[in-house]
Amino acid sequence: MIALLFLGFSAGLPFLLVFSTLNARLADVGVETATIGFFSWLGITYSIKVFWAPVVDRLKLPILDRLLGKRRSWILLAQAGIATGLYLMAQVDAISAPEMMAWCGLLVAFSSATQDVAIDAYRIEIADERLQAALAATYIFGYRLALLVAGAGALYLAEFWSWQVSYEVMALLVGVGMLTVLIVREPSVNHFAAAQDIADKIRHEAGKRAHLDPRLARLIGWFYAAVAGPFLDFFRRYKELAIVILMMVAVYRISDIAMGVMANPFYLDFMGFSKTEVADVTKIFGFFMTIAGSLAGGVLVVRYGVRKILLAGAVMTAATNLLFVVLAQYPPNLATLALVVSADNLSGGVANVALIAWLSSMTSASFTATQYALFSSLMTLPGKFLGGFSGIVVAGYGYAEFFLIAGLMGVPAILLAMFMIKQGDRLDALAPRASETTEASESGPVA
Repeated sequence: MIALLFLGFSAGLPFLLVFSTLNARLADVGVETATIGFFSWLGITYSIKVFWAPVVDRLKLPILDRLLGKRRSWILLAQAGIATGLYLMAQVDAISAPEMMAWCGLLVAFSSATQDVAIDAYRIEIADERLQAALAATYIFGYRLALLVAGAGALYLAEFWSWQVSYEVMALLVGVGMLTVLIVREPSVNHFAAAQDIADKIRHEAGKRAHLDPRLARLIGWFYAAVAGPFLDFFRRYKELAIVILMMVAVYRISDIAMGVMANPFYLDFMGFSKTEVADVTKIFGFFMTIAGSLAGGVLVVRYGVRKILLAGAVMTAATNLLFVVLAQYPPNLATLALVVSADNLSGGVANVALIAWLSSMTSASFTATQYALFSSLMTLPGKFLGGFSGIVVAGYGYAEFFLIAGLMGVPAILLAMFMIKQGDRLDALAPRASETTEASESGPVA
């Protein structure tokens, strides 16, 4: 858990440095607004990380793999890319060389997304399913701390010194994660069992074609196992339940994400709160409530099981959106705002931990990075897409109606969570950890 605290910090640190903090830097030095808008494309890397996750799952890095193992070697390589990119961003003049700033930002974003893939795999493999909720809560705590450092901390450094010093300090702080990687142990799991079986079968079939070079046959087997293997494993394991599981992943956070798009305009424009009041309640106070929700979620999952808390989180998320409907009916009141934001962040923390623990329990040790990257991409994409229409709904109907719709969007997640509880015994029997443990006991110790 201590390791996941620092790895969570390492994962969260670069995120804002290529998003809102970078936008603040560009605006502060006088970069044109249109140019700043193009920098938002850096965030695409986080949404498409599933495309190179198979490489993280299957490719052994020369030298580093032998010294550190698969997961730690990839995390360390990604951290080196993040530190290098941040240091270069510190040296670049965004006015005279915006293209170079964009390339350096891309290095940071790509390395950060790769680090996310490797850390997620490490987190899932380092402990059994019973501890995943606790690890997720600790990881989220470290991640949130990093967002404070990379957000408010970077701005303070830029205000009192310079943007160059700010980004140099951020590059130095990447060392926290690098030191953690060097200290922690590598997970003891068999990454290659199912994947190697698939690769061997494809290579054997390809070898029957006399015109194919043996090296090409091996490459075809490796590529098929890396790219198709994770998806074949998931659908073969869960059969018809696989579609329902993916639907659950896709809709679980729709209500939360869609509502969040219009939160700040609601606070500032409709309710009339000041920027300072919004920052105090939503950023500072909200931070602690999110952490409290995450810790509560970790404890509740251990006590009552992940699927029951998954249902509770879905109900709480939809219900707290309805609280915003009530908030929109009354004059601005800071105490009422704090109460509603507290409930929203608390429920979000519980739901997020339960979702991460549930997704972690469904990944196979042979394809951990790829399968979790698929889940994590799918769980945010629908909400972000629908969130793009939130302004149209508000303009056409109003904030109260929008929050009501956002709350109702949580109903499918509630119904699917109830279905998952009914299918609990079957899902437990199909869980990767259960079958892999049986295979390991039959074939000897897991490598």
